[in-house]
Amino acid sequence: MERLRMTSPDLTQANIDKIAELFPSVVTESSDVDGNPARAVDFDLLRQELSDHIVEGPQERYRLDWPGKRAAAFTANAPIAKTLRPVREESVDFDNTKNLFIEGDNLDALKLLQESYLGKVKLIYIDPPYNTGNDFVYEDDFAESNVDYLERSGQTLASGERLVANPESNGRFHSDWLSMMYPRLRLARNLLSSDGFIFISIDEGEQAALRHICDEVFGTPNYVTTIMWRRKRETSNDSKNVAIQGEYILVYARSAEGALALEPLAEDYVAASYRDPTSEFPEGRWRGVPITVSKGLKGGGYDYSVVTPSGDEISRTWAYPRESFERLASSGRLYWGANGAGVPQRVMYAHESQGQPTTNYWDATGSNKEGKKVILDLFGEAVFDTVKPVSLLQRIIGLASVKDSIVMDFFAGSATTAHAVLAANAIDGGTRRFIVVQLDEVVSQDSTAAQNGYGVVSEISRERIRRAGVKLKSDAGVLQDRIDVGFRALRVDTTNLADTSITADELVQTALLDVVGSVKPDRTGEDLLFQVLLDWGLELTMPIKKETIDGFEVYDVEEGTLILCTRPREARSLSLSLSGCRGHRGASAASCRVPRRRLCGRRGAHQRRAGVQ
Repeated sequence: MERLRMTSPDLTQANIDKIAELFPSVVTESSDVDGNPARAVDFDLLRQELSDHIVEGPQERYRLDWPGKRAAAFTANAPIAKTLRPVREESVDFDNTKNLFIEGDNLDALKLLQESYLGKVKLIYIDPPYNTGNDFVYEDDFAESNVDYLERSGQTLASGERLVANPESNGRFHSDWLSMMYPRLRLARNLLSSDGFIFISIDEGEQAALRHICDEVFGTPNYVTTIMWRRKRETSNDSKNVAIQGEYILVYARSAEGALALEPLAEDYVAASYRDPTSEFPEGRWRGVPITVSKGLKGGGYDYSVVTPSGDEISRTWAYPRESFERLASSGRLYWGANGAGVPQRVMYAHESQGQPTTNYWDATGSNKEGKKVILDLFGEAVFDTVKPVSLLQRIIGLASVKDSIVMDFFAGSATTAHAVLAANAIDGGTRRFIVVQLDEVVSQDSTAAQNGYGVVSEISRERIRRAGVKLKSDAGVLQDRIDVGFRALRVDTTNLADTSITADELVQTALLDVVGSVKPDRTGEDLLFQVLLDWGLELTMPIKKETIDGFEVYDVEEGTLILCTRPREARSLSLSLSGCRGHRGASAASCRVPRRRLCGRRGAHQRRAGVQ
């Protein structure tokens, strides 16, 4: 029996719950006055979350620690003076698509997307560098020198004198990798919807460390499982003692609201668990499900006797009241055993099943060899060495998304995630959207990619999506016109605004014109528009209409949600004005004759008024 609480509510624990929701990484384990384990707030880490500089403060606690962790936490929160610039020439169906391909550092991209896609992403899948030192797509050897590691981890003085008897020699291979992953995972968590999931592929080398930082970032209660995926069918001699055939996929939910979908019954499971159709049950493969329980359910009415077809009487505690039992019997959905004298079971047909939960071992979900074959089919050459199969990503998409979800991958690599989203939509007519991010990593000069004319990885990634889209369109049949196989290409770049913080003493006559405007001279009106979309937290795939009125460029975003007017290019610096009811800052109502109704008469236009000059 639960004892009554004889006190007012424990507000401390309630406050810890609230802090845990906002900052799960600051909640750790401690001991209460009796020495029992208890939840507590790590105030040093909380101070770091609320500070704009790196906070020091050692304290014993249960957590994964490494040299550079505080700096990594600071990196996650630090602002950047960057933006996303549209690249129409690299895009496909720029004006109509809902998909995004972002080229640049994914840490920058994640920061820039924080407002526009906060809590909107249903599924994140990433296949980060495995810290092996020989991966093709990324420079992923994060090992630092012994000297650098020992000094940064506090194991030596600046003079080189040892401070710790036994240095953590293996740690130097992990610290930088953890510092790379930690801020990206923290920012990714913000983008997940309350019922969202993140799936992370990893090998044995960093699986344990990744599990620790994910527990910290997403919260231990939100750990779902670790899937072992069999990536190779054959057994090869690629290890001294053990042939490696599998990889791990860590799965975390954003919150308790998340629930993975059921999967269709596997053919081998149906064959082993369901009987062949019979004259008595001809509708398909079937099985009997017990309908007795160990004791009566609350409410009564479930303890009664039934008469079998053979005339015997059976008394049991049943899972159904008598009325429901009789309906099952009259509809022919009870199995009474081979001789009609057994305890009745409910008949369930395989085709009626809603599915079964997934398992933590995926044996028949494609392989890296199949992923490479897809690249060969699309390009004719192996422009990527290690490629995840589309079938693996399709299975993940089926488990953790619905037909209109946003799916994200910020280690896009060969763009398998984008390909899988398009393929899933081609199968079920869904409108899933992808956001993928890939660094413009220079390919090795002796690689197959370089020999085929590709200079950076992101270039190959975009081309893979283009070719996959063309193939899916041709194979789509009746869904051909409904599938969005395009993408808006964006590039991480410095802010569009020029640095005008020059003092009067530093100004010279010849440089005066260069500091009059606040917009960089090489930036277009569309560049400015996308920075405004980011600043206002609007999605970057909103439809855009452009008109030229009296020499002014006017951008209308989603029928008046936002209207931007820019001065002509010959004015040396771009001035912009955003929709408002009192003219424009930077271009007066008299000088810019954009009709007033276009600025004020549409949904939401009067609610936004801002500008730069």
